[in-house]
Amino acid sequence: MSKAEFSFANFPVKPASYAAALGPTMVIIPHPDDESLGCGGLLALLRQAGLPVQAVLVSDGTMSHPNSHKFPPAARQALRATELREALEILGVETPDTVYMGLPDGAVPTAESPGFTAAASQIQQHIAQHQPATLLVPWRRDPHPDHRATSQLVQAALHGAAAPPRLLEYVVWAWERAAPDDLPRSGEVTGWQLDIGPVVAQKQRAIAAHRSQLTNLIDDDPGGFQLSEQMLAHFARPFEVYLEINPSS
Repeated sequence: MSKAEFSFANFPVKPASYAAALGPTMVIIPHPDDESLGCGGLLALLRQAGLPVQAVLVSDGTMSHPNSHKFPPAARQALRATELREALEILGVETPDTVYMGLPDGAVPTAESPGFTAAASQIQQHIAQHQPATLLVPWRRDPHPDHRATSQLVQAALHGAAAPPRLLEYVVWAWERAAPDDLPRSGEVTGWQLDIGPVVAQKQRAIAAHRSQLTNLIDDDPGGFQLSEQMLAHFARPFEVYLEINPSS
């Protein structure tokens, strides 16, 4: 299917109340801000429904401004972790149990990389400890290498599980950068949109908590990353997209 023929916004819509059916949930986050962008509305709805949410941050988040001297790597990591905590708290997610795996931003290990098995085992242990009914992970072909690697880690962690949690895949960069091969193939997924209208303002506040990705807070790296207005517009919509791989795929 070509990009011109495909739109995530064409998926059917489920009401906000559907979130309550997902049960205790674990969100796997490649970088701080992916949780707010890709599934912040769902996280807020889960917490409104009184359901526990466990967060796992995969990377250290340091490569958004790699040439900053004011914020060397340890300071960047601390800043981004602080922003994540603030965003999660805005969404109602309790943060003391947030897991920080600290894998290298831009080099989260893939199945062919050293460290992959150990990282997958760590995720497996967290899943076993918390027994979530639902896992939120990036879309497996989201066009960022860390997002794809995170998906591979989760798939490895779930391999052979007798009763794996439900796997919902959220979209971040595929809105903006997807090549045709990055998009879901015919019959591959069941996709749907979740109405997050009741919490869309809460989601926007959570996104805004990631100030280092939105402003010139880190002002000594001219090539540093900043989310564009065009990119942010996708996440101002009162809907979020979720994909589930069909068993036959």
